Amino acid sequence: MKKELFHATQKPLLTTMVQAPTPDGAIALIERANAMGAEMLGIQTCRFPRELQTKEEYRRIFAATKGRPTYVTHYRSRSNEGKSDEELAEGLLTIAEAGATLVDVMGDLFAPHSDELTDNVRAIKQQKKLIKALHEKGALVLMSSHTRKYLPPARVLEIALAQQARGADVVKIVTNADYPEQEIELMGVSLLLKKHLKVPFLLLCGGNYQIIRRIGPMLGSCMWLSVVEHDECATKAQPLLADVKAIRDHF
Repeated sequence: MKKELFHATQKPLLTTMVQAPTPDGAIALIERANAMGAEMLGIQTCRFPRELQTKEEYRRIFAATKGRPTYVTHYRSRSNEGKSDEELAEGLLTIAEAGATLVDVMGDLFAPHSDELTDNVRAIKQQKKLIKALHEKGALVLMSSHTRKYLPPARVLEIALAQQARGADVVKIVTNADYPEQEIELMGVSLLLKKHLKVPFLLLCGGNYQIIRRIGPMLGSCMWLSVVEHDECATKAQPLLADVKAIRDHF
């Protein structure tokens, strides 16, 4: 199933991001998302206390998806603040061992960079080694670069190609669009990535203009990122699952 996750003939997946302070809270959100039509569950493990970031807890969470694929992040934030990148990498391996479908490797893991894509040769070698190890444990790998700023199309493509070259099965880039012209340009970037990449991609943006979060999959992105509700833990920029499902089902 994993290798067919983003098959070319398949519709983009309705992925619901799950952010909760405990595994039990995550399971409750997953059950609601399942009932609402989620097709993939995105688990953000940095929300959990460190003592609950275990293989046993992850397996319990994944079981709640009832066979749906999982996209799992283990970022530097929240409970993971203060961990070394080597510790984060070990956490990703634990997540893969627990049965995650798709694991998120930050593009600047082992050497932080302002564009969240390291150009450090040693760090790149470490990333490739980690990606190989994650593959050996049965997980697919998404590499992410949250740039938090506007980037010209050429730079977005450069980042995407670099992620692909490091072994990522899925490319993820988050830019910013603060003006209508940048938002329109970003739609063209989707087509650029579709033309030049050999792997699926997810293109998102922050800033004042974020329509790409709702229509991006119609332009080539492999999935939507949504939330069940905008509670205190949810990312407010991510649209509601009910809304994107209506867009997808009736477009």
